[in-house]
This record gives sequence, structure tokens and C-alpha cells, in this order.
Amino acid sequence: MRHGNNNRKFGRMKGPRTALLKSLARSLVLRGKIQTTEAKAKEIRPLVEKLVTRGKTNTLANRRILIAQLGSAAVAEKLIKTAAGYTERKGGYIRIVKMVQRKGDASPMALIEFV
Repeated sequence: MRHGNNNRKFGRMKGPRTALLKSLARSLVLRGKIQTTEAKAKEIRPLVEKLVTRGKTNTLANRRILIAQLGSAAVAEKLIKTAAGYTERKGGYIRIVKMVQRKGDASPMALIEFV
């Protein structure tokens, strides 16, 4: 049964799809905001929100989990520094702003950024 298994597939197999989401999360942490399609932005938001929540408590175990999820110690360190500003906030670290459609294929675009 497929109850509750309704993730977006993006026309990719599991490995390339997880690599895409990991790359988008890494880019968002490094740059602070990125422009992508609306579907990708909506799919990456819960992932990054959970990473920021984990980065708020700076323990060795959380640091290792962040390094495993993001693929780099430098990116994990930047996320921990970013998450330090959200200690009083209980959630909602990410904002998605809809933009005009892409000219080539008219796909809806969005700007995803930290609040």
C-alpha cells in the first residue's frame, strides 16, 4: 500500500532525486536564498527546516548528522551559525516567494530564502 507516500518525483529515480534535494539544500545554506521551481522549493522547505532545528542545539551528534545530510563540514558550520539566530523562534525559518513563470517552459518559479 502507498498510504502517505506522495512525495514529488521530479522525473528522477531515488538516487538522483536525493542528490538534487541535497544540492538544493546545500546551495540554500551557502547563499541564503536561491531561485528554483515552485515544486522544488516546496519539497526542500521541510528538509531545511528540520536541519535548522537540529543546528540550533550545537552538539557533536547533531553536527555529525548535519555533515552527513549536507555533505560538507563547512556547510554544516555555516548552517549552525545561521541557526544560532533562530534560538527564540519555534519554526518557520524559510520563506517561499512566488515569482513570474520561466520564459522557456512556463514553469512556475519561486524564491526560497531564510526569514
